[in-house]
Amino acid sequence: MTWFRRKDKNIAELGKKDIPSGLWTKCPTCTEIQYKPELDKNHSVCRHCGHHFRVSPEVYRDLLLDHGSIEDIFSNVKSADPLKFKAKKKYSNQLESAIDKSGQNDAINCYFGNINSHKIILGVMNFSFIGGSMGSVVGELFSRSVDLAREKSIPFVLISSSGGARMQESALSLMQLAKTSSKLARFQEEGGLYIPVLTDPTTGGVTASFGMLGDVILAEPGALIGFAGPRVIKQTIGEDLPEGFQRAEFLQEKGFIDHIVTRSEMKQLLTKLITILKK
Repeated sequence: MTWFRRKDKNIAELGKKDIPSGLWTKCPTCTEIQYKPELDKNHSVCRHCGHHFRVSPEVYRDLLLDHGSIEDIFSNVKSADPLKFKAKKKYSNQLESAIDKSGQNDAINCYFGNINSHKIILGVMNFSFIGGSMGSVVGELFSRSVDLAREKSIPFVLISSSGGARMQESALSLMQLAKTSSKLARFQEEGGLYIPVLTDPTTGGVTASFGMLGDVILAEPGALIGFAGPRVIKQTIGEDLPEGFQRAEFLQEKGFIDHIVTRSEMKQLLTKLITILKK
C-alpha cells in the first residue's frame, strides 16, 4: 500500500492560511461571534441582540458632530501626582501607561462643533483611561466646558462612562463632585441646556454628581448605572436585588432616566431636544 502514502508530508501546512488577529469578537450578551469591520460599521452595536460595546471618544465625536465642524478644546491638560500616591504601582506610572495606551491625556475629551448645524460643546469620557475615573483633570475640563457653553450660550452634551472618583487623588478627586455640580447649577440657572448620555458603565462619584443633573437624562440600552455596586448593596441590605437592577431599563422604569437611546438614533434625538429646549 505504499502507493497510498503522501509524497509531500507538508501538504496540510502548504494549504494553511494565516488569519489576521483582531478581526473577530464575541458579543458578551448573546455570545454571537462578530466580524469586527462590520461591527464598526454598525457603531459597535451587535446586530443580533443590540448590545452596545464600549467605544473610544472618537466614535461618539464622529457619530454626533457634523463633519468639518469639529474642534478639540482643552486637550493640553494633564493630571499631576500631588500626593505621590503609590500602591502596587505608582500613580505617575499609571498615568504614563494610560496616556501611551489611549493616546489621550486623561479620561475626558472635549470638543466644540455642530450637531445638525446646532453649535454645542461635547464632552466624552473614556473608560479605557484608568476606568474613566474622575480626578482633578476631569473635573476641571468639565467645568471649563460648562463655562464655555455658558459664555457662548450653547448646549453642553456629555457622554458619560466612569467607574467613579479617582482614589489616587483622594480628597482632590472628591472635591470635583461639588465643583462640577456648582458650575452646572449656575449654568442651568442662566438658562443653559445640559444633556448627559449615560453609557456602560456610569457609577460612583460621576453618578452622584453631574451624571444625574441633566435637564434631560439619556442612557444607552443595557448601561450599568449606579453609585455603589450591586454586590455591596446586596451585602448592605441583606436581600436579593431585582432582575435588571441598575441597568438603564430598570432606572427608566423607576424615573431616574428620561429616555433610552440607541447610537443610531442618538444624533437625531439630541438635535430634536436641542431644537425644542434651547432658549
